Amino acid sequence: MPHWLQLMLDSLAPLLWACLTFTIPLTILSFAFGLLLGLASALLRLFGPRPLSAAVRFYVWIIRGTPLLVQLFLIFYGLPSIGILLDAFPAALIGFTLNVGAYSSEVIRAAIS
Repeated sequence: MPHWLQLMLDSLAPLLWACLTFTIPLTILSFAFGLLLGLASALLRLFGPRPLSAAVRFYVWIIRGTPLLVQLFLIFYGLPSIGILLDAFPAALIGFTLNVGAYSSEVIRAAIS
C-alpha cells in the first residue's frame, strides 16, 4: 500500500469511528422518535380538543418556520442560560426529533385527511 494512502486512511479513521458511534445512532433515534412525535401531533391536531390542537399547530408553525441550525443553537447554547445543561448527543437528539416531528406531522396529517 502506498504511503500516501496509508496516511489518508489513518486520518479518516477517527471520522469513520465518529460516524459509527454518533451519526448513525443519532439518525436512527431521531427519525424513530420524530415519527412517533409526528404521529401523535397529527392525531392531536385532527382529533384532539381545541386547546391541544392549537398548541400542536403552534409547535408545528414555530419549528417549521425557523431554521434547524437556529433550533440546535437554541437548544445547545440557549438552554444552559436557564439552567438546563445538555451534552451534545441529547441536545442534537432533541433538536432533530422536534424538527422531524413537525415535518412528519404535516405529512401524516395530510395523508389522514
